[in-house]
Amino acid sequence: MKKRMTCYLLIAVLTLSLLMGCSHTIEPDTAEESVAFSSYSSVKVGVCIYQLTDSFMSLFSEELVDYLVSKGFSKDNIILYGSANNESVQLSQVESLIADGVSALIINPVNSSVAHLITDLAASKNIPLVYINREPSGDEENRWESYDLNVCYVGCDARQSGIYQGELLLALGKKTLDRNGDGRIQYFMIEGAPENIDAGYRTLYSVSTLKNADLKMECLLDEVGNWDKATSEHIVAKAIKQELTPEVIICNNDSMALGAIIAAENAGLKPGEDVYIVGVDALPEAVDMVKEGKLAGTVYNDYVLQSHRAANAAINYLKGAGNEHYIGCDYVKISKENVQDFLDGVYYYDDQDGD
Repeated sequence: MKKRMTCYLLIAVLTLSLLMGCSHTIEPDTAEESVAFSSYSSVKVGVCIYQLTDSFMSLFSEELVDYLVSKGFSKDNIILYGSANNESVQLSQVESLIADGVSALIINPVNSSVAHLITDLAASKNIPLVYINREPSGDEENRWESYDLNVCYVGCDARQSGIYQGELLLALGKKTLDRNGDGRIQYFMIEGAPENIDAGYRTLYSVSTLKNADLKMECLLDEVGNWDKATSEHIVAKAIKQELTPEVIICNNDSMALGAIIAAENAGLKPGEDVYIVGVDALPEAVDMVKEGKLAGTVYNDYVLQSHRAANAAINYLKGAGNEHYIGCDYVKISKENVQDFLDGVYYYDDQDGD
């Protein structure tokens, strides 16, 4: 990983070093681990989720809490906050959790831009920090490595999800996608959120995958749906009413894809015949839509594996061990051809932790 540190970042880190005093990180391969806790029943863990009404993060947080409890933590000592998609709210919650004496933090940041402030708050009190689902910036991750901070990220590479969306559409064939036969694929792009790295990568790589396969792409609409079903439905309905007719609708997540399906159907278009829609997450309702043929495909964002690895990373820190600063996993493409296998549990699941 390249270590490109700017002047302001160096100043921030020097300040952080003074706050941290003589603390140090124990390497993962230390011969004799110093176990800080013989039992986790009294250990407090703070969790912040960018927005608990988000369908995917709701599944994620429920699995995370259940798994921590299975590892011996008391549910009463797992403090879970929803940040209402507001950076200021999230920072206040982190400060409150630290004041409340948590021993570890698991944070789903509202935006990547808030991560450096959260890192400073946690590191100044020697509290290990695990980021989940929304990856902080490269410069922020460089800082963890350069200064050996007890901070890591657990999640999937959003570039892969974008590539998989493109490949799901490519598998349908150019002739199928080009409904009007003009040699171009007219499409809508419904993005997740501004300043969100995952949204940016999914947007970029889904379209570039199609272009790299020599498909000519014509963007009719590119708007932010804020990961929300109703917002996406409104955007798509308004655009179609303005006589913009998409052949493809690419959505950064399934909630927005489900909204796009509703809007298309209300406008008299048949998803899976007149327009092809893709999402990400493999929410149960979206998987049903794939099975029915209304959703051309989705990409499984493995919340079970990710939540378990996030909990295990926090436990490693509590034990006095360390973690890699990046703990990843793979997405899985879900199409009509393999959706039943997915529902039956027959799919790639790289559970290296043995959970």
